[in-house]
Amino acid sequence: QVQLVESGGGLVQTGGSLRLSCAASGRTFTINYMGWFRQTPGKEREFVAAIRWSGTFTMYADSVKGRFTMSRANVKNTVYLQMNSLKPEDTAVYYCAAAAPSYSYSRYTSASVYDSWGQGTQVTVSS
Repeated sequence: QVQLVESGGGLVQTGGSLRLSCAASGRTFTINYMGWFRQTPGKEREFVAAIRWSGTFTMYADSVKGRFTMSRANVKNTVYLQMNSLKPEDTAVYYCAAAAPSYSYSRYTSASVYDSWGQGTQVTVSS
């Protein structure tokens, strides 16, 4: 089992930046991919970004491409989501997730393939 703890959310103005962190512990050797998802009330959880656990491959939702960067600090078993040029529509609860099974990379845009989730951190972007 993998435990995930997010941090770094908060309130920021339009155009500002935030960096989210997600620390993984437990059976981290089972992780294949880590992902960031976000959710607003009444909507399904939305894919934001994912990274292969080795850190060699990342992918992003079109809505955040060029503004968000996901990375991994190998020694710390921590992944980050650097969010720049934030917009009000980025307001959501952000969740990190870990996936143990091995799939084609495109499957990791789906929340259903992730089997461990953090508690979520609120990001609010004011206009």
